[in-house]
Amino acid sequence: MDSTDSPLPPSTIDSTELPPPIIDSTELPPPTIDSTESPPPTIDSTEPPPPKPTIESSDSLPELSSISTVDPLSNEFGSLNDLAHELTSLHDLAVRGSWRSILDKVNRARTLSLLTKPHEHLIYLSYYVLALTKLRRFTEATTELSSSLEDDFDSAVYKYETYPQVYPNRTGSMIPFSLRWMHALLPIKLGNRSETLDRMYTLLGFIREKLDKNAKEEMSFNVWKRREIFVLNCLVTQHLANKEFNVCLDLISESIANDNSENPVLLSKLAYIQMQTGDLEGAKCSFILVENMLKEEKNFEFLSDVELKNLVNRNKALMYLVEKDYVSAVREYDECIERDYTDYIAINNKALCLMYLRDLSDSIKVLESALERVPTVALNETLVVNLCSMYELAYVNHSDIKRTLSNWIARVAPDDFDASCTRI
Repeated sequence: MDSTDSPLPPSTIDSTELPPPIIDSTELPPPTIDSTESPPPTIDSTEPPPPKPTIESSDSLPELSSISTVDPLSNEFGSLNDLAHELTSLHDLAVRGSWRSILDKVNRARTLSLLTKPHEHLIYLSYYVLALTKLRRFTEATTELSSSLEDDFDSAVYKYETYPQVYPNRTGSMIPFSLRWMHALLPIKLGNRSETLDRMYTLLGFIREKLDKNAKEEMSFNVWKRREIFVLNCLVTQHLANKEFNVCLDLISESIANDNSENPVLLSKLAYIQMQTGDLEGAKCSFILVENMLKEEKNFEFLSDVELKNLVNRNKALMYLVEKDYVSAVREYDECIERDYTDYIAINNKALCLMYLRDLSDSIKVLESALERVPTVALNETLVVNLCSMYELAYVNHSDIKRTLSNWIARVAPDDFDASCTRI
């Protein structure tokens, strides 16, 4: 954030007595926006949201993120543009959150007949439906998906071997994984929760079949393992939203039991749910198992050393939060931020701990500093809701301060950012 655009408010704090905070340290429901009353800030205790699904064919085409590392002499896809028409541009727009530009680009490619191969149409469809979903145009996304895809994803129309002259020596499905995921997700956005759950469990079964099939192929196995964790995250989120804790525990416990390698992320999630059910001793035991993995210096393909260390620190901080030892929790979050200044979970939770310690001035500075330093990471609705709640507690002229923040957000936020979270 440029210093001239900074939404930093004056450093005076209203002396009104702060209300006692309400802490929910394990479950993270979506932020609710009430136009008349400021909700209590939320504690983000879970792992960052699962990554956006990669846009690539589900069986034979490579992961987009791995194309640049593959030997160019043995791989026909030397770049994203080799995979599909101007795919690099689409990918860059998605990273920047320019979803409206993606809609325009896809429409242009379709109008000018720039897509010449079956898999290119599916990849562009993936970006198009994802963009509509990000923009919360769920009815349009559902219509686009249903009108462009047959109900049977196993249809020969979507098999490489159906087009031997286009894809010689290539077999399997060309449907991108992201399309399968959005096909499962969209019904709940239109109020049909049961259909989404049915489709997600079907997708989870499909992924586990692929894991069994690719057990000896390390690269493919790791890709499908990440997808399994992604879908498990989605399922756990849906069940948590309805307080179906036993289902969540069964899902994660089953996955841990079936996993040949230990998974610190799943163990941490198990502990979060145990905390939610009041099983603090069980949560401590799960957290200790994660900490032991760090002490044993185990390596995980899906988790860097810094990410594992920060996960352990955040787990410790959660236990301190339950015990209302906010000073110790801040110390743990400080270690995370020192190690990785983009850890927005640690940043958000540190600010909330400072607020609970009646240090509203510093808590506001922590969040504002994060927005200035790493806006692309820190600019999310949960953090902004918390910052605006702090403004409302700390300043008499909070409406003017929130309007300044809102104006800055309008200039830098991605297209899918929900600007109503400032509650102006």
